[in-house]
Amino acid sequence: MKRSLVTAAVAVAGALVAVQASGPAQASSSPTFNQGSSNPILFVHGYSGDGSNWSTMANRFRTDGWPSSHLNQWTYDWHQSNATTAQQLSTEVDRLLAATGATKVDIVSHSMGGLSSRYYLKNLGGTSRVDAWVSLGGPNHGTDTANSCFDTSCTEMRIGSSFLAALNSGDETPGSPRYATWWSPCDTTINPDSSVSLSGAGNTQTACLSHTGLLTDATVYAQTRDVINR
Repeated sequence: MKRSLVTAAVAVAGALVAVQASGPAQASSSPTFNQGSSNPILFVHGYSGDGSNWSTMANRFRTDGWPSSHLNQWTYDWHQSNATTAQQLSTEVDRLLAATGATKVDIVSHSMGGLSSRYYLKNLGGTSRVDAWVSLGGPNHGTDTANSCFDTSCTEMRIGSSFLAALNSGDETPGSPRYATWWSPCDTTINPDSSVSLSGAGNTQTACLSHTGLLTDATVYAQTRDVINR
């Protein structure tokens, strides 16, 4: 009887050691930069933001092996129409491709940055140059908080605006790029919460994060990294 108990205890201990040993192997399998297959990333900030909004996420990509040459924290004039920004974004994509020798980029956007980048994809031939497109807290179907600001870009974010009606007409996720969105039930900037999700995209609910918290949350980063580096 005692010998049976000892044998069982040894078996359990061995199983525990096996589980513990498998932990590091799983962690080390996280996707990292691959010179042959990883795309440069163009970060597109939102309303009243700038490229520095992406510092935390960009640093995490660097830690995972992405070189600075492949991490473009782009800044643009957020007062102007998102259509104008899309034209400038097109030029920036071409510049980034030429600088890195890549054939496609991945776009990671926050808030209003999702609108100009979607306009680029839909109307300016961007689907042939973008592999993956990410929207963190994007007002893809409008937000009621835009009723209190009056820049051209902001009025385009209003629910029912002509800009959004045109952008969302037909296929919301055109072409071959992989589309993914993240939305938080605690985001008080994007109302309603359902505004973020797009038909044809992978739509993910986060933990209870603020609108800006989407930029720095470690889980959102890891999920974004894994999606764009598939």
